[in-house]
Amino acid sequence: MKNPTVIDIFCGAGGFSEGFRQQGFEILSGIDRWEPAIKTFNHNFGLNCSVKNVLDFEDSIEEIEALPDTDIIIGSPPCVTFSSSNISGKADKTAGVRLTKIFLRIVAVKKYKPNTKLKAWFMENVANSRNYLSAYYTFKDLNLTQWAKEHRLSPDKKAIILQDNQPIINSADYGSPQIRKRAISGEFIKQGKLIIPARTHKAPDEEVNLPVYITLGKVKQSLPKPNSTKISALVIDPLYPRIKIKASELTDHFYDTGLFKCEWRQSRYLKINHPYMGKMSFPENEDKPSRTITATKIGASREGIIYRSEFGRRGHGEYRTPTVRESACLMGFPITYQFIGSEGIKCKLVGNAVCPSVSRAFAKLSREEFRLAEIKESVIKIEPNLKNVNSLNNHSPKSFNNQPSRSKGSRFRRHPFKDGNITVTLSNYDIDKNEKEGSRWIASVQYGTGEGFPSFNYVDGFYKEIEPLIRSAKNGQKFLNIINNGYTDKIGTANELQEMYEMQRSKNGLLEPIELVEQLARFIQNLDVMDEVFEQNGHVIFRNKQKIPVKQLFALYAINKITTTANQE
Repeated sequence: MKNPTVIDIFCGAGGFSEGFRQQGFEILSGIDRWEPAIKTFNHNFGLNCSVKNVLDFEDSIEEIEALPDTDIIIGSPPCVTFSSSNISGKADKTAGVRLTKIFLRIVAVKKYKPNTKLKAWFMENVANSRNYLSAYYTFKDLNLTQWAKEHRLSPDKKAIILQDNQPIINSADYGSPQIRKRAISGEFIKQGKLIIPARTHKAPDEEVNLPVYITLGKVKQSLPKPNSTKISALVIDPLYPRIKIKASELTDHFYDTGLFKCEWRQSRYLKINHPYMGKMSFPENEDKPSRTITATKIGASREGIIYRSEFGRRGHGEYRTPTVRESACLMGFPITYQFIGSEGIKCKLVGNAVCPSVSRAFAKLSREEFRLAEIKESVIKIEPNLKNVNSLNNHSPKSFNNQPSRSKGSRFRRHPFKDGNITVTLSNYDIDKNEKEGSRWIASVQYGTGEGFPSFNYVDGFYKEIEPLIRSAKNGQKFLNIINNGYTDKIGTANELQEMYEMQRSKNGLLEPIELVEQLARFIQNLDVMDEVFEQNGHVIFRNKQKIPVKQLFALYAINKITTTANQE
């Protein structure tokens, strides 16, 4: 049997196809409606595919029949609507289901046509997609009633069965330096079911005779630093050591991805001090595989991957996001693989791709099932094709001008720390009612760390009632001296706090609200009261709690003083 053939539906940048190519499969065609994806796909596979909308196959059998008959069909329907991170998982799933059914419709026609060549098909999507897809699809479900009748098949016959054929695959188990969990559906036609490839890697604590997961640090350390100017140095691919190229041939890596202080500070807060979600590493833990690479490069998000910058700056540019090349390596692409477009487009191409290591595992298993000879060394492009490639390399430090600002009226919510299952919060809206009350700022406490847990607001001036209790606490007088001798003078009016928050910077000797809260946290953490406990003993300061960390009592005093000062007319 000559090289088995593959067609890639929703091909994107070609990550799914790359894994199959590495196992000796011939990629015949890719289908995608996005021009940068098709240009990238064509460039890397030497093809001449045209932009094509998959919706064209929804009602037309002729369009499906015009597609080349291949041994394998692969596809990754766009996962945006299925993703749990999209509008907190509340996005309309209709579009995702529709596109998936079109893919399955193509598979069904190719699978059941007379003298079919199809031997297997595979589909990748986010894990959450399984909650919205049916256990099976009949020909009728796939808009193939008439086609089924013409081929003497019952329209009610189960054409595609997904039940028990949609396992969750972790890319790190197959050699990706990234924890990326995706649902893989599919079928080996002869066996009538999906078979899962054996894992090639393991977590460090597993007692299995396999190599341990490849870490983020290994990839990062194997690549040159983005601020390196040694363009004649040799770069060895961290995942494909047979690939050795000059640094001058390494695209999309030698440029500055530094973040404004307001961006990385927001990410740090959401990662390590989120109101109701667990703690994450900031910056990234390089002793583990990377977290999931996303399609958007947002340095201010909880999901953003953040490194300390090699440029040695403080404040603006102190931290950075991965370069496109780093992200591509974490996905499992060889360093010779090229992406076409702007930085934003390249990030989307990389983040939306299927990890080649995962598709390679299914390709290797397919060869075994097809009784084909084993390919021991991956078939890879040793030399990069740099023709018409717009590399992002510029070897220049970033100028941090035009700091991003927030929208008018943006909501603010921050707490210094979580402790005792409590957060004491400064906000410009009522957290419990989820609504703003003019320009007023509010001091509140939340009991519990989940959404919907009880929240209680404090009236302005409440700090006076707890001042005697603080004075009697360990280091309490020292704390009061700090707050009332300099700190209070840096609190602006309600409107000034709002304006500074929107501008994302302090002004006129006043502190913007994020800095007020962060400075408060530093004050308290330096007072040696972290393990001290306050017992209310008849005082009703924190409802539903008898014992409170002293630092939360201190936080309540200061935050209520902020709101009292800001709300004064």
